[in-house]
Amino acid sequence: MILWIAQYFQENHSWLNLFSYQTFRAIMAALTALMLSVFLGPVFIRKLQEKQIGQHVRSLGPESHLSKQGTPTMGGALIIFSIIVACLLWSDLTINYVWICMYVLFGFGLIGWLDDYRKLVLKDSAGLSAKWKYTLQSIFGISAVLFLYYYGDNSLTTQMVIPFVKDLDWALGWLVIPLGYFVMVGSSNAVNLTDGLDGLAIMPVVLVAAALGVITYLSGHAVFSDYLFIPFIQNAGEVAIFCAAIVGSGLGFLWFNTYPAEMFMGDVGALSLGAALGIVAIIARQELVFFIMCGVFVMETISVILQVGSYKLRKKRIFKMAPIHHHFELKGWPEPKVVVRFWIMALIMVLIGLATLKVR
Repeated sequence: MILWIAQYFQENHSWLNLFSYQTFRAIMAALTALMLSVFLGPVFIRKLQEKQIGQHVRSLGPESHLSKQGTPTMGGALIIFSIIVACLLWSDLTINYVWICMYVLFGFGLIGWLDDYRKLVLKDSAGLSAKWKYTLQSIFGISAVLFLYYYGDNSLTTQMVIPFVKDLDWALGWLVIPLGYFVMVGSSNAVNLTDGLDGLAIMPVVLVAAALGVITYLSGHAVFSDYLFIPFIQNAGEVAIFCAAIVGSGLGFLWFNTYPAEMFMGDVGALSLGAALGIVAIIARQELVFFIMCGVFVMETISVILQVGSYKLRKKRIFKMAPIHHHFELKGWPEPKVVVRFWIMALIMVLIGLATLKVR
């Protein structure tokens, strides 16, 4: 919106050319989302408290979590609101990639909201059934990838980039559709599994979003993409503004989500942010690099799979509790120590992922 206004008056005011730079608009989107999250946070928390929308804590978990009972949740709605407002203000709204990213963010957020609403407002402990959850995730995920497949440049948008190798890539063709579905749904649920401690999930989301913002900016630049041997995706640079909005909104939410948390994001935030990161990775054709950068989310998911599989096959548990962050809590690690160490691991994996752009 602001870009359109600037372009309209640019002929008489040359300084408005500043708004044509994606880097400037990305910075402004991050600041806008950050300020919205920080200033609206107290209002949001108060409204959630008034409506008694608070976290339910299972008695089977670590005893230290019992004090979290009743903490306002569904804070992810604030994150989504901040991101969408920032994108509407600072993105070039003529670019389809911007709209498909917001579509995925809102669609998966709606699924999470339905789940949270059933559990927290209707007091249905089961929430949204697994059948309905995966059905809705499939609808939003597959429709998003189909849009990219039919309205993108097929010679590029079906290309699979192999990390550390510059001369090897695969043209996936229609296989990009199921791949995109699994990337989006997988990352959505992985972030949801990780969201179990104060600030644990949001900081890795911020780090991965920042890295994806760099990658999409480079992918949308013909010279940089050629130099780094990554696909040139025309207009992908606008997605960097969406990523910057995630960074700003996530940091603003962390202001209230850091230990001891005043607000949780709930499924509405975790499912939407995970899927949003996934669609950005798909647009940039960097699914394998994305898998590396999401090392913490992958570790959390694998720990659950191993725990469930081991118990079903051997009637024995591998970890004291899954996801694995609870395992370390039960081993005696204080919650802030678990969180910060997982943040450090997330940073390391993100840096390794970025390094693959140069090591080819």
